[in-house]
Amino acid sequence: MTMMSSAGRPRGVSEKLSRLNWTIITLLCALAVTGVIMHFSVAEGSWAGRPLAHGSRFALVLGAVIAISLLDARVWLAIAYPVYFGTLLLLVGVEFFGETRMGATRWLDLGPVSLQPSEIMKIGIVLALARYFQNLEPRHAGTLLWSIPPLLMIGAPVALVMKQPDLGTALMITFAGVGIMFLAGLRWRYIIPAAGAAIGGAVAAYFFVLHQYQRDRINTFINPDADPLGTGYHVSQSKIAIGSAGLFGKGYLQGSQSQLDFLPEKHTDFIFTMIGEEFGLMGAIAVLGLYFALFLLTMAVAMRARTMFGRLAAAGIAVTLGLYVIINTSMVIGLMPVVGIPLPLISFGGTAMLTLMAGYAIVLSIDLHRDQAATRGLLW
Repeated sequence: MTMMSSAGRPRGVSEKLSRLNWTIITLLCALAVTGVIMHFSVAEGSWAGRPLAHGSRFALVLGAVIAISLLDARVWLAIAYPVYFGTLLLLVGVEFFGETRMGATRWLDLGPVSLQPSEIMKIGIVLALARYFQNLEPRHAGTLLWSIPPLLMIGAPVALVMKQPDLGTALMITFAGVGIMFLAGLRWRYIIPAAGAAIGGAVAAYFFVLHQYQRDRINTFINPDADPLGTGYHVSQSKIAIGSAGLFGKGYLQGSQSQLDFLPEKHTDFIFTMIGEEFGLMGAIAVLGLYFALFLLTMAVAMRARTMFGRLAAAGIAVTLGLYVIINTSMVIGLMPVVGIPLPLISFGGTAMLTLMAGYAIVLSIDLHRDQAATRGLLW
């Protein structure tokens, strides 16, 4: 007989496992399997290397996610600020001790592992802001004075990440943070002037903050035909691949731009282009449908949560997922500058996978303990 608390919360590992949101887990698996299939195509029909690595990495991470999701949801409330401020210190550490790769200083070399703190901050900002608004009286949530601390919490890591430089991650942290503030009740009369100030700041950043290669990417976005063999090469080849695919694509392993190596970064930032070229419009829509279903289910978790922390943390992860997909797909079809954001769970790379899966460990935990009131404990 399974044991349940008086509030209907699951007790015991077997009861918790049976009540996990397996629909969300299934969608995560479907996206990861799509990644394996596409990396098999990238590898020209070989399982060695990336296809096997991508699948085995996901299986390992998924096991950890399921185990971690069984933790009391209030654990995430307890560690929200430590995760945020600890990651902020790591970002400061990158400034002094960071490892430079391909002209960017984003990594900390910690012996056996190399850590990219900006990726952790994508989750840290969600947890910290969710905790801030959990402890704030609802009548203060949308006021200007009480919006200053969360704006500072967003601005500090964004400034450090821009210094690395990493425009894509800085945008994700900004939009996720502002999204949580909006969901918490930020009023429109503050949002509109802030948006105007942000546009002015973006113009100033273009001239005085961005590196030349970042300005080149923006110039290419504005006029992609100006340098089709240079800065515009990636997007030009991506458009050719997608535009020539038709409704059902050229066939699996038959993409001309990708298989003949005209398409750069096809295993990471431009893997959505391969999906479009080989499976056409219908294949691209199917993949986007998986992401949309995952987004809706994550927002449903947020709506069912009883605490402000649970609602905002789950919604913040949903927003982060949406930003990954929107930015990646927009940049490969020329609707946004190329900023190096991968397609989550499909692009090759462990960092983005770990970031998103850590977020879904939190979402699954919140959903599992959704009937749990925000009672005070030793750590929360």
